Amino acid sequence: MSRLASVAVLLALAVADVHAAYPPRDVPSTFPHDYPGKPSGDLSPAWQSYFEVNGSLTNVTWDLPRNFAGNIPVNRAGHPNDTLFFWAFEKENGSLTAGANDRASEPWGIWLNGGPGSSSLIGLTSENGPIHINADFSAQQNNLSWDRLADYVWVDQPVGVGFSTADSAGFVHDEDEMGRDFMGFLSNLVKVFPSLKTRPLYVTGESYAGTYIPYIMKTYFGLTDPPVNIAKFAIGDGTVGSFEVFELLPTVTTIETYPQLIGYDPAVFEFFREQTHLCGYDLNLTYPQNGHFPTLTFVEPSNNEEPFRALSRFNSRTRHETRLRARSVLRNAKRSARIEQRDSVAAAAAKKRDLSGRANGTIDPWYGCDIYDEMIDYAVNFSAPWNVAHDNFNGFDVYQVPDALDPEANMDASFFLNDPKTRAALHAPTSKNWTGSIFYPFLGDPVFQGNDPTRPMAFLTDLATNASAHNVSVVLYSGNDDSLVAHRGTEGFTRQPSTPWIDDNGDVGGIVHQERNWTYVLIEGAGHLIPYTNPGRGFVLLREFILGNNQTGLVTNSSGTVNVVGGESSALAVDAIPGQLGIFVGSGTTQSTYTFPSATIAAWNSYIATATVISPAGLAASSSSSASGPKATGNGVARGVEACGLLVALSLGVSLVLGGAL
Repeated sequence: MSRLASVAVLLALAVADVHAAYPPRDVPSTFPHDYPGKPSGDLSPAWQSYFEVNGSLTNVTWDLPRNFAGNIPVNRAGHPNDTLFFWAFEKENGSLTAGANDRASEPWGIWLNGGPGSSSLIGLTSENGPIHINADFSAQQNNLSWDRLADYVWVDQPVGVGFSTADSAGFVHDEDEMGRDFMGFLSNLVKVFPSLKTRPLYVTGESYAGTYIPYIMKTYFGLTDPPVNIAKFAIGDGTVGSFEVFELLPTVTTIETYPQLIGYDPAVFEFFREQTHLCGYDLNLTYPQNGHFPTLTFVEPSNNEEPFRALSRFNSRTRHETRLRARSVLRNAKRSARIEQRDSVAAAAAKKRDLSGRANGTIDPWYGCDIYDEMIDYAVNFSAPWNVAHDNFNGFDVYQVPDALDPEANMDASFFLNDPKTRAALHAPTSKNWTGSIFYPFLGDPVFQGNDPTRPMAFLTDLATNASAHNVSVVLYSGNDDSLVAHRGTEGFTRQPSTPWIDDNGDVGGIVHQERNWTYVLIEGAGHLIPYTNPGRGFVLLREFILGNNQTGLVTNSSGTVNVVGGESSALAVDAIPGQLGIFVGSGTTQSTYTFPSATIAAWNSYIATATVISPAGLAASSSSSASGPKATGNGVARGVEACGLLVALSLGVSLVLGGAL
């Protein structure tokens, strides 16, 4: 069988695997387990003693704060086994079990991981919880756990994720149903812990929680008597909007942050900038932005081979999720086909490396506008250390660019959570084993692939307006080392973010900017999973800018005189903040770092300091192509290191949203 034929087979198998898991065929029903001492009747404070974790937890040898865990129903009619699993930790003894209206000003927080289909217990055991499970499955205390600053609750959701349960026909249809389920869960949670009803709630999460949280807030704002008092929501490296916005648009910024991805090669950089322009992804960010950006679209590969067009019938968001599910299969297949094309001959590899004979002012027929995958393909094939250490895409960490470990450090808590002692102590279900992530099978997918059918951009202006009207603050934060949801795209501010913030070591931790209850924070030295990759700065982020009222970066206007608390640094008012020089290499743990020769780095720095966004020749060539997708407004200068590909709608008289029709 030819390599290209193999690509077709692999793609078909990948899509078939997703389809085979679509309920109600092969997704089993799960249900909570009744442990001894379960109270009878409706949920109430009498259930606190039942949910309290008193049994021993495997390998946990230190004293934990008082904590509570178990499954709570979401109140969806006809689905009594649809529950969400929670694990809550007190900041101090008695803070969670306080009576109604007690501790009224004390904050509490919720943490959500993304996926869709990832358990928030990944966050608890690897990122910001009090128990960290190490690569060798031992446990250690996390001295930077977020429950040290507030009562914190980690919630597995939607129904069916992690230790949460669901009937096979009870998985959510879409994000609106997810939001209703979450409010149902909260209405029951506050029956058990009544002080939480009136205390200020801070809803936090990362990655696909950037889709969950806006829908939770949409549901919340639509209630006349919500069950809780949400004061702020915070989204880290979040997947808000189309995948063109949060994955494809920032590709060139990612390369500027880590030019190691292209071997510090200016010719390759020019190629990617040209592709960015041809695809209409080089949007012009100005301060303030006047109006909305155009809706970004995805141009399919023009290669006629079926493997590269199989997803074209889906909308962009569905295509993105299907690609996430089949990403490793597709990448390995693409790479195998490319190796055949260049025949493993050095001269052909050199021709590929300098990209001669490819594109020439038109969109690359092999990738179309999937410039993000093209960037990763290039790194794995031609850029050290990725091309030396790895023979497939598993060695490229989309969440943390400088991490080239293969295999990655283990983050699997299944041994700990599925241990009978731990399971019983947590009152976790016995009808299922805990799994960190599943391909979440959304029941509302019209093409029966289990993808999320929701298009979240439609209501984001209303969300911003409601947040202002209800005095709910918003924090958007991003790790500088993330490539999957990279740090470019948040706009709507009147001034370009360029104020440094200081971490607990006295070092510059990144950039912060605040206007009208909206805060943007960039964290240097951190990837997609900020509390995991830089727990110290993640802790400061929570303390100062989420729970706290640190005003660094706040824009003030007094009698027409504009000031920014903490000042502004011209060195930070740039397209991209350079990442670290060394790339981590090793098997499961860092054994060395790879750094390019100093002369190579110096030559790149000299080039990039004066480089234009796209050469005049490239502009002339691209203007002759009528099928290159939406063009950028203005001159295409890619300004801003702002975070996450998210919105900032500041209620400054006009709501501004990047990358979506409103």
